[in-house]
Amino acid sequence: MLTALSIRDLVIIEALDLEFSGGLGVLTGETGAGKSILLDALGLALGARADSGLVRHGCARARVTATFAPLPADHPARSALDDAGVEIDAGEPLIVRRQVDASGGSKAFVNDQPVSAGLLREIGTDLVEIHGQHDDRGLLDRSGHRALLDSFGGLATRSVADAHAAMATAQAALSAARAALEADAADREWLDHAIEEIEAFAPEDGEEERLAGLRSDMQKGERLADELAELDRLLGGSEGGPAQLRGAARRLDRIAEDHPLLAEALAAIDRAVIEASEGEEALARAKEAMRFDPAELENAETRLFDLRALARKHRVEASGLADLLATLTARRDALDQGAISLKGLEDAAMGAVAAYRAVAGALSDARTEAATRLDARVASELAPLKLDAAKFRTAIDRLPEEAWGPAGIDRIAFEISTNPGAPFAPLIKIASGGELSRFILALKVALAEEGGADTIIFDEIDRGVGGAVASAIGDRLARLAQGKQLLAVTHSPQVAARGAHHLLIAKSHDGTVTRTGVTPLDAKARREEIARMLSGASVTDEARAQAERLLEVV
Repeated sequence: MLTALSIRDLVIIEALDLEFSGGLGVLTGETGAGKSILLDALGLALGARADSGLVRHGCARARVTATFAPLPADHPARSALDDAGVEIDAGEPLIVRRQVDASGGSKAFVNDQPVSAGLLREIGTDLVEIHGQHDDRGLLDRSGHRALLDSFGGLATRSVADAHAAMATAQAALSAARAALEADAADREWLDHAIEEIEAFAPEDGEEERLAGLRSDMQKGERLADELAELDRLLGGSEGGPAQLRGAARRLDRIAEDHPLLAEALAAIDRAVIEASEGEEALARAKEAMRFDPAELENAETRLFDLRALARKHRVEASGLADLLATLTARRDALDQGAISLKGLEDAAMGAVAAYRAVAGALSDARTEAATRLDARVASELAPLKLDAAKFRTAIDRLPEEAWGPAGIDRIAFEISTNPGAPFAPLIKIASGGELSRFILALKVALAEEGGADTIIFDEIDRGVGGAVASAIGDRLARLAQGKQLLAVTHSPQVAARGAHHLLIAKSHDGTVTRTGVTPLDAKARREEIARMLSGASVTDEARAQAERLLEVV
C-alpha cells in the first residue's frame, strides 16, 4: 500500500509531501489544477520514461519518492528485488526514488540502493495498478488473462505443470533414444562389415611383435648366410675345432697321471670342450632362428603388412584390434537392444502425454465453467455503468499442441462487443476512454477477490457521465476499495462523496510563479468542495445542502 509521496521541483510542483491511507481516497480539483501531474510523478517513481522537461524551470533536478508499507514475504515484488540483489529487512518500508536531471539523465533507487528504471517498472506493476484514459497495462494485457481467470475460479494449475514437466522429460528421453538409434542404424552396415572383417582376420595378442621379430631374424639370416656357412666349416666335422679339442682331451686322459701338469692341462682342455659344445649349441639355435626361407618370409611379411593396414583402416594400434572388435560387437548388440528399449520409452511417453491431456483437459473444462460465471458477473455490472449495450465474454481457444505448456492447453482473452451486432474484440480496442475505464471497473469488481496490486488508481473514470451512473461508479469504487487502497481522480461529486479520504488539488499564483498544492480536507472543507463540484464557481446554499445529502447517503 502506498503510504507517502514526496515530490520536489517537478513541473509546477515545488515541494509536496502527501500521506495516504487505505480504503477509497478521492482527489478533486478544478480542471488544469495539476491532478495529472501527481499521477505522472507516481508513474515516474515506478519507472516511467524520464524526461528533462519534467524538471521545474530553473532547477537542476526533480525528485519523486514513493513509500510503501512493508511487503509481506510472499509479495511478488520481493522476488524481483531478491533477484536484483536488493536487500530489504522484514518490517522495513519499501522506498522507491527517482531523480531526473535537467541535463536529461536519471537515477533510480530502492531503499537508497541504486537500481535500474527497468526494475522499478517490474516491481511497479505489482505495487500499483493505474487505470486511465490511455491505460495499456493490467487488465488490458491479454497475457495475464489466463491467470486472472484461474484465480477467479480458484483453479490450481500445479498438477498440470507437474504433468507437463513429466511429459517433457519422457519426450526428451524418447527423442534422445531415437536420435542415438538412428545414428547407430545408419552405421549398421558398416558395423557388420567391420566386425566380419576383423573376425575373419582373427588377430592374435602380440602378433605384430612376433611377426616383426620373425621377419627381422629371417632378414638377418639372409644377410649373414655366408658367415654362418664359414662358421660351419670351421667348427663342424672331424677337422673342426671342437672335434680337435675332444681328440686332444682323449690323448691327455691316457697320460695325465704321469705328471701333475698334464692333469692340469687336461682339466683346462675339458673346460674348453664344454665351452666349445655350448658355443656349437648356441650357434645352432641362432642359425635356426635366422633360418632363411623365402616362402616363410613372404608369408610373415604379408600377414604383418595386412595386420598393420587393418589397424590403420580402423584408426587403432594393431594391438588394439581385439579391443575394437569387442567394442563394435557391444555397439551392435546395444543397437539390437535399443529397439527393445525404445519401445519402452515410447510407451512411457505416450502415457505421460495421456496423463497431461487428462489433467489439462480437466483444467480446460473448469476454466470454461469459471468463464461462464465471470461473464455473468461482469454482465451484471455493465448496465448500472451505462454500458448496457455492451457484452463481455471470456474467449477460450485451444492452443496448437506444440504450444501446450505448464499452464495448460488454453489461450484465454477478455473480449467485448460495445454495440449490438458488433464483433467481439480485445478490451484495448474500445474507442472511448471513458468506456474503457468503466469497463475495467466492472471487470475489477467482478474479480474483486482475485487480489492484484494493493494500490489501484482510477484516473477520471467518471468522465462524461453523471447522475445515477456516477453514483454507480462511486458505489463500485467503494466496494472495490474494501481491504485495499484505491485512489480515484474524479470530477464527479457522487464519486467524491464515497471517499474515505479526500485530497484537494489546487493551483496558486504569487504573481510570477504558478504552483500546485494538495490539501487534505476535513469534513467541513470536504462538504464545501463537493458543493463546488455540484454548482461550479459560485457555491450556493442549495449546493451545500445537496453535498450534505450525498455525504449522509454514504
